[in-house]
Amino acid sequence: MNSKVYDIIIIGAGIVGLATAMKLARNNSLNLKILVIETENEIASHQTGNNSGVIHSGLYYAPGSLKAQNCVAGRNELYMFCENNLIKHERCGKLVVATDKAEIKMLNRLHKRGIENQLKGLKRLSAEEMREYEPHVNGVAALLVPETGIVDYMDVSKAYQWHINRNDGEISLDTKFLGLKHQNPLVVKTSQGEFETRNIINCAGLYSDRVAKKCGINPGLKIVPFRGEYYELIPEKEYLVKNLIYPVPDPKFPFLGVHFTRMIHGGIEAGPNAVLAFKREGYKKSDISFKDSLETFMYPGFWMLALRYGYISLGEFYRSYSKKAFVSALQKLIPEVTENDVQAAGSGVRAQALGMNGKLLDDFRIIERPNMIHVLNAPSPAATASLSIGGTIADMAVKNFDLA
Repeated sequence: MNSKVYDIIIIGAGIVGLATAMKLARNNSLNLKILVIETENEIASHQTGNNSGVIHSGLYYAPGSLKAQNCVAGRNELYMFCENNLIKHERCGKLVVATDKAEIKMLNRLHKRGIENQLKGLKRLSAEEMREYEPHVNGVAALLVPETGIVDYMDVSKAYQWHINRNDGEISLDTKFLGLKHQNPLVVKTSQGEFETRNIINCAGLYSDRVAKKCGINPGLKIVPFRGEYYELIPEKEYLVKNLIYPVPDPKFPFLGVHFTRMIHGGIEAGPNAVLAFKREGYKKSDISFKDSLETFMYPGFWMLALRYGYISLGEFYRSYSKKAFVSALQKLIPEVTENDVQAAGSGVRAQALGMNGKLLDDFRIIERPNMIHVLNAPSPAATASLSIGGTIADMAVKNFDLA
């Protein structure tokens, strides 16, 4: 066993875990001994490393929700952090496009919600006006959201790592969490041996529910993995998209729908769809875990979800295997796009928290227990809001942990 006793061990070196560690490590008044443990051999390997790189504005989220509060505060802090740390980024703005008159009512709601969430510079555009921003887009009206931006979240995560190390925090890679001994101090069992700590923070993302259970906590939810698959425009067709183009979201479906995203290091992504993954790290269709699949299918909430969204989910699966169908969805926004204009790109897996009632948890879910904080749901815009969420978790730790 390591002879050092840590004040806090954070499980998971994704962007939320790293932001939390950085906020705590930079609290010089406490002089905390902090360790971040990570299963993989590099930081930010999963949701963070496969993120599309959008700095979200906060347009979509219910006013007053943790999502809305943290996104608006975190977005502003992230822009400042990028500037101060010389991280390449761009506040390029995006268009949310109503492709027919039936979507205008929802576009009006989004506009109202954006105002309630204190977004600045929102502007309604006519069909003619929106083509001044995106000449190839199809639609009857649009909403310009100028505070949306783009960045590479791996670059951001590496900057967080640098600040953690600079302030004497530690990160242990290739270190899988195996369990917890409830004694004083706590003993964290890992693949690299045992570590003593006074407190733990669970930021394990795709495995947050399992980590909670191993700590003796009933999470009250199940993490169900959804894979988002992307295409990208071939270089000769990148002129079709100048910045970011999003559809008006379908209120009957919990995901945003396929859209176009310009990447900070070049290229235009198109997607994603949203299909059930048969492995928590199921980035390819062939990735299957019997354990993960059985756990999903044995969960009552999954079947309630399937009944609610079964028809729509079949359409998502169809697009997963049919390039023609995927391109057809993209053509709603840019009719000029053809099957020859796009090629298969990467994919990501979203850690979607699902309740026993079959409802997807839409907001952040953080629970506290003696000497423990468990971040059980940190959906998009977690990357955008990472500094705000990390600050919130750090404040909870300082308030409720015995760190004297």
